[in-house]
Amino acid sequence: MTDTRGPEQKPKATKQKPKPKPKQEKPAAESQPYHPPQAYEAPSGPGAARGAGEPAAQRKPRTGARVTPRTRKARLRVAKADPWSVMKVSFLLSIALGVCTIVAAAVLWMVMDAMGVFSTVGSTISEATGSSESTGFDLQAFLSLPRVLIFTSVIAVIDVVLATALATLGAFIYNLSAGFVGGVELTLAEDE
Repeated sequence: MTDTRGPEQKPKATKQKPKPKPKQEKPAAESQPYHPPQAYEAPSGPGAARGAGEPAAQRKPRTGARVTPRTRKARLRVAKADPWSVMKVSFLLSIALGVCTIVAAAVLWMVMDAMGVFSTVGSTISEATGSSESTGFDLQAFLSLPRVLIFTSVIAVIDVVLATALATLGAFIYNLSAGFVGGVELTLAEDE
């Protein structure tokens, strides 16, 4: 054998670039195109999964299994009620209740007046309280619609003030008691 490389040369002191490594060929498995798993045939035989040999096989539910889905439940605890928000909500609700009270009193007065209750009861009371010199107590003048509405409005205003104050005080008391016992626990279920 003869050496055909030529005469040997001494390496120079300058820095030489490292030679690039030759590219390695990819294995045969990596060079083939990708096939998703559903492109392969399903195994069949005694060791295969159920329904694997049938192309459109789907798993059927057991006969004893529940068909209705489970409802998710969460246990929550009302740890604190904000007194300011309780006061605002109770104020609005008590105003609505006051308006309903005034309207209900007006409707009830009109129905009773149309039925003749005031005239019948008024004549009976005036006969019982009257004498030969005076006519007695006039119920119809005392229970007129403006007087009834003014009295009901005063009651409604007092109700608004008291309900708002009591609800706010109740929120403070609830916060104190919730600090000791942990508050009211609620179980919430998801509606499906």
